[in-house]
Amino acid sequence: MAEDFLVRFYAGAAAAAQTDDWPVDTASLETVQDLLDYLSGQREALAPIFEVATFLCAGKPVTDRTLPLAQLAAPQLDVLPPFAGG
Repeated sequence: MAEDFLVRFYAGAAAAAQTDDWPVDTASLETVQDLLDYLSGQREALAPIFEVATFLCAGKPVTDRTLPLAQLAAPQLDVLPPFAGG
């Protein structure tokens, strides 16, 4: 399996993913939502995190989950859950 994409998790998202970095083979995945569905299928605890998380690619927000992975600025997605306090 060629792991061509890296998902980085922060704070509570890392706890839910059980890792800080998750290399993913995206050959069968088309969109950001496909990637999120795949990950939450592997770790159920991620599903509620993905509902409220902020996603970044190359430091810029990714808000369109229908966006093809090939159109992201880099083969990487950062998952940041909401933070308390401030």
